[in-house]
Amino acid sequence: MAIDLGTANTLVVLKGKGVVLNEPSVVAVVDNKGKKSVLAVGDEAKTMLGRTPGNIQAIRPLRDGVIADFIVTEEMIKHFIKKVHKKTLANPRILICVPTGSTPVERKAIQDSALAAGARRVQLIEEPIAAAIGAGLPISEATGSMIVDIGGGTSEIAVMSLGGLVYSKSLRVAGDAMDTAIVNYMRKEYNLLIGDTTAEKIKKEMGTAIPTGTNTYPVKGRDLRSGTPKEVNITEEDTAEALNDILKEMVNAIKDALENTPPELSADLVDMGLTLTGGGALLKNIDKRFSKETGLPVHVADDPLSCVAVGTGKALDQEETFSTMLSEY
Repeated sequence: MAIDLGTANTLVVLKGKGVVLNEPSVVAVVDNKGKKSVLAVGDEAKTMLGRTPGNIQAIRPLRDGVIADFIVTEEMIKHFIKKVHKKTLANPRILICVPTGSTPVERKAIQDSALAAGARRVQLIEEPIAAAIGAGLPISEATGSMIVDIGGGTSEIAVMSLGGLVYSKSLRVAGDAMDTAIVNYMRKEYNLLIGDTTAEKIKKEMGTAIPTGTNTYPVKGRDLRSGTPKEVNITEEDTAEALNDILKEMVNAIKDALENTPPELSADLVDMGLTLTGGGALLKNIDKRFSKETGLPVHVADDPLSCVAVGTGKALDQEETFSTMLSEY
């Protein structure tokens, strides 16, 4: 099985079956007199975020694409293996994708978690390579391919050729940072306190890189002055302003990648352009903004959310073709 162990969502691919599970990377833990036990994982746990009583904690065990809580991550992987295999195959061979910027220690932690969760063997693949395979880019050929994978915790920017990474950068600014930017903007401009779940809803419904519409969206939260619940209406211009600094940082990282790309591959990118994958690729007009600022054609992959998982699954299916791209720690 192949796992896209993401900061926001975990996707599982089974050989020959495609994506069989797509759930939030959230675990609800109950503390019973100092003894902690897992109450819920995935979709069920996500509904509890920010709404739990004192003895229950909804935890996101991954931060910036790496493990923040080893034990909870192990429990989460165990839960997903059981859910997918229904206990018929207790110890599968697992391929997990990791951010390019993760250290050997962080990679070893991911591998150890999966082994402790019952895997027979664990291999790792770098996220942008998996995203490029999933998006159908010709990464094995002697031509330049550029991918920008905007996930929950990290944005992966990479230029590939002949099955390897020519340039790669893991930027710890992505979907979660966008949510935080919206929370901060609402606090600053409207004196309204909202949670991350509400910020994520705003991003999906009204988030844009370039404002084009005049629609308004009602946002409910707590008034910072009076402490009472309040509702305000925001526009696309609000979200564009809130996300501007995050998008600027991403554009600068893309420009850095282009500056560090050999001239022959740069020539390929003029025609090929760059491909966007990950949940962040669904932000309205993000392709237009990146194209305007880089001068390159920008394409959004067909199914950006599952590109990394699908690519990891393909690498597992065609192990002989992609064997040089897989590693173990």
